[in-house]
Amino acid sequence: MSSGNTRNEMDSSSQADPTLEQALVPTLGVVAFLAIGSGVLGMSPHAPLLWSVVLAGLVGRFWMGLDYSEISGGVEHGVKMGLQAILILFTIYALISTWISAGTIPGLMYYGLGILSPKTFLPATALLAAVVAFSIGSSWTTAGTLGVAFAGIGSGLGIPVPMTAGAVLSGAYAGDKQSPLSDTTNLAAAVTETDLYDHILSMRLGTAIAFGLSVVLYAVLGLGAAGAIPVGRVAEIRGALAGTYELGPLVFVPLLVTFVLAIRGIPALASLVAGVFAGVGTTVLVQGRPFSDSWAVFLNGTAPETGVTLVTDLLASGGLAGSAWTISVVVLALSLGGLLDRLGVLSTLASSLTGAITGQRSLVVGTGISAFFVNAFSAQQYMSIVVPGMTLRELFDEHDLDSSVLSRSIEAVGTPTGALLPWHAGGVFMAGVFGLQGQTSLFILTEYAQYYFFAFLSPAVLVVLTLAGIGLNSEPPRGGDENATAN
Repeated sequence: MSSGNTRNEMDSSSQADPTLEQALVPTLGVVAFLAIGSGVLGMSPHAPLLWSVVLAGLVGRFWMGLDYSEISGGVEHGVKMGLQAILILFTIYALISTWISAGTIPGLMYYGLGILSPKTFLPATALLAAVVAFSIGSSWTTAGTLGVAFAGIGSGLGIPVPMTAGAVLSGAYAGDKQSPLSDTTNLAAAVTETDLYDHILSMRLGTAIAFGLSVVLYAVLGLGAAGAIPVGRVAEIRGALAGTYELGPLVFVPLLVTFVLAIRGIPALASLVAGVFAGVGTTVLVQGRPFSDSWAVFLNGTAPETGVTLVTDLLASGGLAGSAWTISVVVLALSLGGLLDRLGVLSTLASSLTGAITGQRSLVVGTGISAFFVNAFSAQQYMSIVVPGMTLRELFDEHDLDSSVLSRSIEAVGTPTGALLPWHAGGVFMAGVFGLQGQTSLFILTEYAQYYFFAFLSPAVLVVLTLAGIGLNSEPPRGGDENATAN
């Protein structure tokens, strides 16, 4: 995704230095609360996250001796670091509704159903998502715009939504990791003091292998889906879309506006807001809806009457008001992550995971593992990059490894795995994009995740290449950084 965290925000980490025992109590508490509350009792993650925040606060106050202002400051820090993500969440929920009202998403569904088939849909979806994410530097924007349309096209072709979600996310995160416009890519380079293009080049082989294998697996899934479309289903869906919306080239103006601005380097939030205005304008001018009604869609969402239940359900959206469930989970998760960071729990865990390091290979693998655990307990992909990136930087120097190896190790694991975690900002957002918010946490773990191949293959390829001794370089991938730009 794209946002604008500053270096000052990255450096405002904890001043505490907890023991491993002190760090493990709130950590194990988070695991227990989420496992029992969400996994066993089927609760939404809100209450277990609140319990976790309270437990961490009690540990900080009565065991570590921090005062209330330090504890509340940690909560505020976590929310502040994620504020850009929260604003993007609000905007994308509104954007989805305005694009449905404008006919943009219905138009993508209509024409996509006329071109794609069950055999080609999944690999084509992954490839298209990768191209778009690379072009605009944002996995979240890609999933929140094209992902919604792909879900509709896939449903019309008999492809389950979890399969489509997996293909979209694999492409979106693979493209994001290779894009010089991506904020996580720039962040990983910055915190490890690596040239941006050295970092991208260092990731290229592993990303290509992991994504290539993902596309092959989607092609295999597509072959199994052949012949799954009931007779007349596609024609019925396309007829319902054409009968409900005015379709034509003009309905794609919001899409064009958003992506052109993003490609030109305009920040994601500004590009998305422009897309909202373009969606409302297209609703008025192309669909002929009154101005006030078009802005009501922005707030309250859409509920079209298409005459076909599947299409009606696919195009129902909650608008800005419908983001409350997702936003509240994200705020609680960010509060917890910020508090754990202020207590020093995240850095203690990251350092402890490297205690068994015996050489270069174990250092790289241990760094990837630490990135995952920080991701899980902070619920924020920025933390999964910042904490191990800044904590382990000197160890890579001691083991004669270039900083690009560190940056690759944390981003190969930290960036794509967040969407696997039901309480993580990425997991909550992606579940919402594909209409799965409100499901129990186990939904992501048992349905959605099994098709998100890139999230498993990216860390696995990192481990395999590392054990084979590939990429353990002591110099930048380009052989020098004389012309390196500052990050």
